[in-house]
Amino acid sequence: MTKKKISFMCTAFRDGFQSVFGARVLSKDYLPVVKEAVNAGIRYIEAGGGASFQAAFFYNNENAFDVMDSFRAICGNEVNLQTLARGVNVVALDSQSSEMIKLHADLFKKHGMTTIRNFDALNDPQNLIYSGQCIVNAGLKHQLCVAMMSLPPSCTGAHTPDFYEERLKKFLKADIPFDSVCFKDASGTALPSVVRETVARARKLLGKKVPIEFHSHETAGTGLTCYLAAVEGGADIVDLSMAPVSGGTCQPDIATFWHALRGTDYELDCDIDAVMKVEEHLKEALSDYFIPPEALHADPRIPWSPMPGGALTANTQMLRDNNLMDKYAEIITAMEEVVRKGGFGTSVTPVSQFYFQQAFNNVMIGPWQKIAEGYGKMVLGYFGQTPVKPDTEVVKIAAEQLHLEPTNESVLSINDKNEKKSRRHYEKMLEAAHLPITDENVFIAASCGDKGIAFLEGKGSVKVRYKEKPKPAAPSNGVYDISVAGETYHVEIQKDKAVVNGVDYPIELLTDTGTAQTSAPAAASVSDKGSVHEIKAPTPGIVTKVLVSAGQTVEANTDVCIVEVMKMETRVKAGVSGKVTEIIVQNGANVSAGQILMKVSA
Repeated sequence: MTKKKISFMCTAFRDGFQSVFGARVLSKDYLPVVKEAVNAGIRYIEAGGGASFQAAFFYNNENAFDVMDSFRAICGNEVNLQTLARGVNVVALDSQSSEMIKLHADLFKKHGMTTIRNFDALNDPQNLIYSGQCIVNAGLKHQLCVAMMSLPPSCTGAHTPDFYEERLKKFLKADIPFDSVCFKDASGTALPSVVRETVARARKLLGKKVPIEFHSHETAGTGLTCYLAAVEGGADIVDLSMAPVSGGTCQPDIATFWHALRGTDYELDCDIDAVMKVEEHLKEALSDYFIPPEALHADPRIPWSPMPGGALTANTQMLRDNNLMDKYAEIITAMEEVVRKGGFGTSVTPVSQFYFQQAFNNVMIGPWQKIAEGYGKMVLGYFGQTPVKPDTEVVKIAAEQLHLEPTNESVLSINDKNEKKSRRHYEKMLEAAHLPITDENVFIAASCGDKGIAFLEGKGSVKVRYKEKPKPAAPSNGVYDISVAGETYHVEIQKDKAVVNGVDYPIELLTDTGTAQTSAPAAASVSDKGSVHEIKAPTPGIVTKVLVSAGQTVEANTDVCIVEVMKMETRVKAGVSGKVTEIIVQNGANVSAGQILMKVSA
């Protein structure tokens, strides 16, 4: 009996990197291995999009369009290079206007891509119609995607075979053009029985000729079982990765799935010996990179708090950036309640990030004391309609805090009326920075905001995390050159202050036991010391933009700087009227909660 050949897409160079390193991998280190993968016969490769688009600018100081060009140059014309898009959000956390959605498709075609996998985390057909049409009109292949997960135990109302069949029927009824269909389980929580039944029903609806692909992760420990279930249900293609970015928070390894199919009626279409050689070279290429321990194994909490593998390590990397990794377990536990009350949107970007941001706020600030903007807009309907109605009280709190009313208006209709999401708005951003107005630069501004502009200005930096190397003996004169998250800082310790790259920061002396001799500052936004007011960071994070200058007169409600943490921006206000007498922090500075940012004389 002839065995059915199962094809695969190699995800190592996109989702593999995303799921282990938060996409913080420099292209110069892995592109030679891409060439080896092609030589080994791999003809279907994930090459960008999704979170890796922003990560190129935010962490790698690389232009994502240049990376895509390099992929095509290395792979030649025969390889199917696929990227990931989020419906109306394309490659950003926030949703975009029609102009930017069309520009996304046009640019990804221009820069050598073959296929775009297009999903909506809410499985709202309205969010896929226009984006899918743009992909096809640009001359790209469109892979229509159904987003999957399992609900936390005892929750009902969505994410069943009936739900997925109903959503697929709606996609088909909407006449969204497509070339193939994917079932994407980013959190790796879908039940094998649900996967098998869902794929089998899809096969009946689509017929025998439409390719069906399945995507999952090993984050909850059931990924390989779900892959076998998908193949039994009728899937033709699966997503697989290569060590050291396979298993754990990633897709199953090519070799692992090849082995799992032995003795069955199926076989993986690959030269396994050639693939194994490529895997060894990828291990060598990434040998200096720090692999987070949480990326290496399944997490039994994930079925209750369905955090996708690709988002899990991206968030733990950001927690490490802000010295908050000790809060991770508490945040991931708090995520369960956030999912239960949020309307059951699939936990895949951007919704997974909204869930994590809200859980972060609930832990760091207090339950529901501060609604994360993305989560709040989602429950209010500004990203489309959630599978079930969100918790009534959470909707009320979100409306009050964000000063928005719930809406049923389509996302594109809302965004196309918003001048700040228009092409002309992003052109003005480029003009203000004296940057060339090109399609690429406009799209970078739209997708990456101020950090994209900073990259284009040459102000970006590499924030790749490498393994720690033996530390040299510290000099005795109190002068140090230290490396933090891939950046080097010159530090001088002078009694009650540290001078970092020429900027003074107040410090506290510690006893030999590491206990502070004075108590830590309270995390208040503004404190009064006579006529001088200290403006303090409300949260830990990175100062992305100082908005005032020394000597400037401000009002109490004047925004003085922006602090970002976990991709959430907080606009810090002066709190009092007066004159800015001292600015202590600079753009890019890491700050802790309660740290003094600047001073105002009332």
